[in-house]
Amino acid sequence: MVSGLLALFALTTWQIAADGPLRGLDERTGRALVGRGPAGLTEFLADLGNTQVALPVLGCAIVWSLVRGARRAPATAALTMAAVPLLVVPLKDWIARPGPLTDATGYYPSGHAATAAVAYGAAALLLAPYLRRSWMMPVAAVLLTAATGIGLVLRGYHWPLDVLGSWFLCGLLLMPLVTGRSQPPK
Repeated sequence: MVSGLLALFALTTWQIAADGPLRGLDERTGRALVGRGPAGLTEFLADLGNTQVALPVLGCAIVWSLVRGARRAPATAALTMAAVPLLVVPLKDWIARPGPLTDATGYYPSGHAATAAVAYGAAALLLAPYLRRSWMMPVAAVLLTAATGIGLVLRGYHWPLDVLGSWFLCGLLLMPLVTGRSQPPK
């Protein structure tokens, strides 16, 4: 799974940086999608990737997990979230991709999509061991992350590949939490 995510992230990044054929398709698709859907709803969905929304969700999951006796997983989740800007910001500067509705650069990869993917994904992985139906948390995380990406594209804040590239990168970042999952402490 790691090698697949790494390959997809590398392919996406290469296509964007080298102005490859996927970039042209991405921009045509993005232009066709901008402005679709109810503005209030799509703005709400895009806002799910704001740090003011996503970080408190992760913070609550970290606190809950700590209170329940876990130590390694909450620390890993916090470090994973801290890695997001450390990776995304230099990539944005290096790629310097213009946004859908502006000539300003720094749109690949999407920081909002990355924030949503890591915050909701890590929160789900932290909380799932404490639930009888543990599958519900990852499903909720995927739905929130997908909703954020959809909102970002429909509002014209990002191209589709900006969002997908972030998801591939954040899938890699979440791997230590996925592979380190265990039963909750007694």
